[in-house]
Amino acid sequence: MTAAVLYGKEQLRIERVDIPRLAPGDVLVRVRTALTCGTDVKVFRRGYHAMMIQPPSLFGHELAGDIVAMGEDVRGFKIGDRVVAANSAPCGACYQCLHGQENLCDDLMFNNGAYAEYIRIPERIVRKNLHHIPAHVSYQDAALVEPLSCVMRGLEETGVRPADSVAVIGLGPIGMMFVRLATTVYKARVIAVGRRQQQLDRAVRLGASETVLNDDGADPVTAVRHLTGGRGADVVIEAVGLPEVWQLAVKLLRRGGVVNFFGGCPSGSEVGVNTDLLHYSELTLKASFHHTPALVRKALDAVSGGYVTARDFVNRVEPLTNLLEVMQHLMSHNGHLKTAIIP
Repeated sequence: MTAAVLYGKEQLRIERVDIPRLAPGDVLVRVRTALTCGTDVKVFRRGYHAMMIQPPSLFGHELAGDIVAMGEDVRGFKIGDRVVAANSAPCGACYQCLHGQENLCDDLMFNNGAYAEYIRIPERIVRKNLHHIPAHVSYQDAALVEPLSCVMRGLEETGVRPADSVAVIGLGPIGMMFVRLATTVYKARVIAVGRRQQQLDRAVRLGASETVLNDDGADPVTAVRHLTGGRGADVVIEAVGLPEVWQLAVKLLRRGGVVNFFGGCPSGSEVGVNTDLLHYSELTLKASFHHTPALVRKALDAVSGGYVTARDFVNRVEPLTNLLEVMQHLMSHNGHLKTAIIP
C-alpha cells in the first residue's frame, strides 16, 4: 500500500509499504479520509512525539473509512462497515483508569498510520474506540470525532453550564471547535479572542456572541471585562499554547472562575501566577489532555446530530501524494483550517 512514513524532523516520505497484518482481534480499515491536525504539524516539525510516535513510523491519526478485513475474534462489526476509530485506548485496569481518568492511563495505547491506504486498528481500540458511522454522516464529518472528543474533555473539565460566558483565546481549528461546541452543545455565550479579523468573523459564523481583537496595542482584559459587566469571563479556554497567553487567560477570569489551559506550551515552559489573585479570587486553574471512550462516543453524537460538520473546519482536499507540501504549508500558516487527505 501507499503510506506516509515519518523519519525525523521534517523528513516525511510517501512510500510503498506492506499492508499491516492482523491479529485475531484487529480490524483493517481502508482510509477514506484522514484529516490534518495541529499535533501532526508539531510532530512533523519536531520529528517525534514523546508519547505518540517515534520515527521511523507511519503517520497520522484522524480518520474514517471502511472495514475490509477482520481477525476471527472481532465481534459487532462486519466487512464493509463504515467506521471511525479514535487514535488510542486505555487499559481499563491501571490506577488512573480505575479512578476515572482513562485519558491518563498508565498504559495508554496509541495508533498512527491514518495517512495511508489502509490502517490496522488494534484489538483494544476495536473494543473501546471503534464506532459505526451513521448513514447520514460523511467520512469527513466522522473524522472530526477524535479532536472533538479532546475539546469535549476540556469543556467537561471546566464545568461549563448554559449561559456561562466562555472566552476562547486562539482561533485555529481547535479553538474554533471550542467555539462551536460551547455554543451548540453546552449552550454557553462565547467571546472569541483572536489576532486576525478573519478568524473573529469565522468565530461569529460558528456561534460566538462577541469578539475581541488581541493584536499589538490591544487591551483584551479590559475588553472582556466590558463585555461581562466588569466581572470577567466565567470560563476561559486557552487554545494557543504559549506561556504569555496562559498568563493572559488568568487575567480574563472573574472571581471564582475556571481556566482551562488546553494549548500545550513548548517543553520546559514555566508560568508564574499571582498568588493573591489565585487565593483571594478562588480561581480554578486546570489543564486537560486527550480524551476518554465516553467522550469519543459523545463527540460522535454531536457530529451525528449536526452540531459540528466538516464544512466548518476543512477547507482543502488533497491526495496523499501531496502530504509533504500540505505539512510544510500548515507549518508556515499557523491557525489555518484542516486539510482532508484522500489516500
